[in-house]
Amino acid sequence: MAEGAGHLVHGMGIDLEAPTWPAITDDEAAGVLVQFPSAGRIQGLRWHSPRPFSAATLIDTTRGSFLLKRHDRQVRSVSGLAQEHAFIAHLAAAGLAVPQVVPAADGTSAIAVGQGTYELHRRSAGADLYRERPSWTPFLSPAHAHAAGVALARLHEASRGFEAPARTVQPLVASFTILPATEPMAAAEAYVAARPALAAFLAGRPWRGQLASLFAASADGLASRFAGHNPLWTHNDWHPSNLLWAPDGTVQTVFDFGLADRTSAVHDLATAIERTAIAWLRLGQGDAIADPDAALSLLAGYATIRPLCCHEIETILRLLPLVHIEFALSEIAYFAGVLCDPAAAALAWDGYLVGHAEWFLSASGQDFLARIGGRV
Repeated sequence: MAEGAGHLVHGMGIDLEAPTWPAITDDEAAGVLVQFPSAGRIQGLRWHSPRPFSAATLIDTTRGSFLLKRHDRQVRSVSGLAQEHAFIAHLAAAGLAVPQVVPAADGTSAIAVGQGTYELHRRSAGADLYRERPSWTPFLSPAHAHAAGVALARLHEASRGFEAPARTVQPLVASFTILPATEPMAAAEAYVAARPALAAFLAGRPWRGQLASLFAASADGLASRFAGHNPLWTHNDWHPSNLLWAPDGTVQTVFDFGLADRTSAVHDLATAIERTAIAWLRLGQGDAIADPDAALSLLAGYATIRPLCCHEIETILRLLPLVHIEFALSEIAYFAGVLCDPAAAALAWDGYLVGHAEWFLSASGQDFLARIGGRV
């Protein structure tokens, strides 16, 4: 499949579908690698990623194995990737196992060619056990959840001292400006106004009333809880397919920092639980979609490195029903603005943003939160 023939990617459900962003070809990769001279000459493409928001391929060269990733320039610019790569460099300097970003000939960490923005990473150590599984699907075992919790705590330790400001406005970034605000609706209005495509999509929908209802049900008192939590650059996309695994079941490498931004440790933990302890692809197919044991295992692993106080646990549980809100809005902006796909944007609003929040208000969602809180 050197030229990506028949290449399919994960859709918004369980089915694979044709990619929005065509697979990287041999000729394309060879042309890009000329600008990364330390990578050597291309020998062949080994595998194409099934992730939908960009195109990525594993490349064998005369100097090893590399991951080449192409973004549309509307999604990631060279400067946008530089913010992400600076965080990766900080984590590496602190001893965390993360991808090695390969510099281009001019010393930058990414290049622009036509409508694409390219980054190149040396292949990282560890087994990609979850690479064919859709993102945000559960861990294969409680041991994996525990190991992921340990790794997340180590990332938060390594993140200390990285004082870069929050990332600039761009699609598909998990920022954190709405829920910590004293007036979350006003913050949501500002978030939408800063993204014209999102504003245009929402203009014909009763979105203010829907958000206000969700905030009334789940956001009361959240802002005061964040007063004592120091801002921290975090991963914000913590799920098993963003981790490479050692033979003993521990996490060997953490990768895919595309959603990383300045949030907080409890935000990252809540995001990790929301994306790994609930089988969202089965939402509407029965009540048994949540796994509190997976959440507890992740928290237990985390606490072996960074013990959690009662206030932090309570904040995580209070945050869980709404922690996805800001990334969901960013995803809707991507579908509405970059892809001009109002149907996908509507599915992201109704099924993701509203649907996930409403599940937490259901009997199943409340039981999930109560079982975690009671057993912690």
